[in-house]
Amino acid sequence: MPDGGAVFTGQGFPALVLNADFRPLSYFPLSVWSWQDAVKAVFLDRVSVLSEYDCAVHSPTLTMRLPSVIALKEYIPSARRPAFTRFNVFLRDHFECQYCGGHYPTHELTFDHVIPRSRGGRTTWDNVCTACGPCNLRKGNHLPAEIRMIPRQTPRQPTSWELQDNGRSFPPNYLHHSWRDYLYWDSELES
Repeated sequence: MPDGGAVFTGQGFPALVLNADFRPLSYFPLSVWSWQDAVKAVFLDRVSVLSEYDCAVHSPTLTMRLPSVIALKEYIPSARRPAFTRFNVFLRDHFECQYCGGHYPTHELTFDHVIPRSRGGRTTWDNVCTACGPCNLRKGNHLPAEIRMIPRQTPRQPTSWELQDNGRSFPPNYLHHSWRDYLYWDSELES
């Protein structure tokens, strides 16, 4: 059990996991491992420790500070095509209803078939967009032109890079100070 140093209530000392190129494996959800998994990976020599908490774990023969940032020793290429999931549709659309432009938490979002299934529309990247409940109900099984509800962005399959980039704009609720340099080092600088 961890002891000493600062305590991050309820967070359990997670470790930010970076790929071998020192970029997070994913931004949203942020790639983190429990302290137990991070310590195991250190002992299996699968990761390098880049930063540590001020907290340590003890065994009868060893004391080890808990890793806060680790990097994989072997590079894992990202998927070329992102999985078609409800969450990835929301992430592609920035968690924004494509009809009214409102931002909503995920439990208040749904996805809409631009061309309704009852009219031959398919459940694909090119025919699904994020919608809030009221807009989805209002659109119903109408075509966009019939009801003048045109999605703000034309639905399309995003790249994995686009989803990662979108995820960067939604920081997690918990950011340890040691993570910040690794999360935003490749972000575009403001002028």
